[in-house]
Amino acid sequence: MSFVARYFANINQVGHSYRIFFYFRPIMARVAMAAGPAFARGGYALVVALAVSWPSSAALAKNSDIETAGNAAKFALPVAGLVLNIVHDDAEGALQLGASLLGAYGTSRLLKEIVREERPDKSGMDSFPSASTASSFAAASSIQARYGWNYGLPAYAVAAFVGYSRVAADKHHWHDVAAGAALGWVVGQLVTSSYRPLPEIQAYAGAEGAALQATWHW
Repeated sequence: MSFVARYFANINQVGHSYRIFFYFRPIMARVAMAAGPAFARGGYALVVALAVSWPSSAALAKNSDIETAGNAAKFALPVAGLVLNIVHDDAEGALQLGASLLGAYGTSRLLKEIVREERPDKSGMDSFPSASTASSFAAASSIQARYGWNYGLPAYAVAAFVGYSRVAADKHHWHDVAAGAALGWVVGQLVTSSYRPLPEIQAYAGAEGAALQATWHW
């Protein structure tokens, strides 16, 4: 949706006028990048970014390969968030994404030292909570809070797969993953604010007067 405010000044008449318009634009119609493959609005930008590091379907055949796919996905998700930040020219969003990841990962590591729960595969005493799931959900939560559900929904789906892969690989219990997901979501929501792009400013001038138009998109 767009909000447009226009200011008109008529040089032939005394007085000024303000006109306000609301109108809808198809979500996928606007192009976010001019060079290279087009990143359209909605989930397309996120899907393309994830595809860069997403494993092939053959990698999902065994539990060990599911773990590999989950490891790839947990790194792909923050990369996708960074791509969205770049597409939107959003330095503040990048900082909030980084803070979400650091907050969730740091808190999960602290809880591991306090709880000292044994992993299902007996490989260590740091099972609770799942740091991988916490980081993934922190990234997904930050993406959703910043840019909305068009991006957030596929991000949460990837984060959920990361959590599933940790259980399938016998690295965590389900409650470890659930706690990590909750932790990541909370941190992402607390740290990240909604994206507010700067307005587009256009000026017009002619024989009958001049106009200044400011357009906000969301």
